[in-house]
Amino acid sequence: MFIHIFGFRWKPEATEADKARAAETILAFCSAIPGLIDVHVGPNLSPRNHGFTFAGLMTFTDKAAADAYTIHPQHQALLKWLVPLIDPVELDFEA
Repeated sequence: MFIHIFGFRWKPEATEADKARAAETILAFCSAIPGLIDVHVGPNLSPRNHGFTFAGLMTFTDKAAADAYTIHPQHQALLKWLVPLIDPVELDFEA
């Protein structure tokens, strides 16, 4: 199993609609990306969030599935509009 954790610091120009669109798009990956077992996203509730107010966790069957996800067309389409609106952090590990 391979775990992908991510967090976003939203830039000032990101709207509430952008944030909702990101969550909906990421959640939809679960039914579309091969090897993606589970997806969770939501507000980061930690008081030590360092400005990362959006968090997510993805579980993949293995690292190969996670690697394939990074180049999947749906993920690339998300990144095209999302990356200008965020400062991201990512954590990956095998479990």
